[in-house]
Amino acid sequence: MNTLTLVIMLLIILVVIGMVAAVMLSNEAAKKERAMAVIKGQSKVEGDSKNPRDAQDKRRAEIARKLKESGDVDKAKKKNSMKARLQQAGLNISVKQFYLFSFLFSIVFTAACAMKAPPVALPLLWFFGFLGLPRMFIKRKIKKRQKKFLEEFGDSLEAMVRLLKAGMPINEAIAMAAREFEGPVGDEMMMIYDAQKIGVSLPEATLEAAQRMPITEMQMFATGIAIQTQTGASLSEVLTNLAGVIRARFRLKRKVQALSAEAKASASIIGSLPFLVGTGMYFINNEYILLLFTTTTGKIMVCAGLFWMSIGIFIMKIMINFKV
Repeated sequence: MNTLTLVIMLLIILVVIGMVAAVMLSNEAAKKERAMAVIKGQSKVEGDSKNPRDAQDKRRAEIARKLKESGDVDKAKKKNSMKARLQQAGLNISVKQFYLFSFLFSIVFTAACAMKAPPVALPLLWFFGFLGLPRMFIKRKIKKRQKKFLEEFGDSLEAMVRLLKAGMPINEAIAMAAREFEGPVGDEMMMIYDAQKIGVSLPEATLEAAQRMPITEMQMFATGIAIQTQTGASLSEVLTNLAGVIRARFRLKRKVQALSAEAKASASIIGSLPFLVGTGMYFINNEYILLLFTTTTGKIMVCAGLFWMSIGIFIMKIMINFKV
């Protein structure tokens, strides 16, 4: 009966967390809709004017809106595709292999937890091991790869600028950057160069690279290459300005991390205090602390405490999560 009560409480907690996440996502969607409504309203106001310059601005705004909508649709498709996530993580495995590894890991994880976990909780553990932990690993791998890419992307652009000023064509400059830089930057540049060798144009190859590395800096690089191809502007000047913008954004991100480090440390300390105090109390007076795990009232208090601590940590994480 006690085990069944704990499982029911755990399910209730998961449902509440899901509802909170759904409400937050709906709020974000509502904000985007309001922003698009404002943009559309501005475009209508500009369209009412008979000034040719206003008409030109209206056409530019309409093109930008269509590009944004197409980019959002493409981004949503790529985000929901497991194949795209594996490419973004830099893993050379298929989707079938990923699910096969996830299934084998879930069996090992459930078997390891079956020694101490109640039988009722085994399906939840298997589900978490099959769909939870592997996806968390992929997400962490993507973030780590993107961070390493940003650390060297500015240097690679400056290296390509020097080669372009020396008279080398852009495809050879990309190949040289792929050979000189290791890690994600070298891999992506080599993929762009290989795509060019099989007949893919440079703008299309850079757009594909932007899909494999879905960060703003890579999208700016692909956009700059596409604009240079259409207008014939100086590519070295475009890449120089882009490298400066990327370095400025990178410095701003590091500054935000430094300013939010105190809040993160405070959240870590506050979140770890109950566990540290409980561990110390167990060694000092274990009969007193074991009442939380041996009685029904104590178990309810532990579950409630973990639930509210999770809510607080989640809210603090949102407060200190700044996007640049």
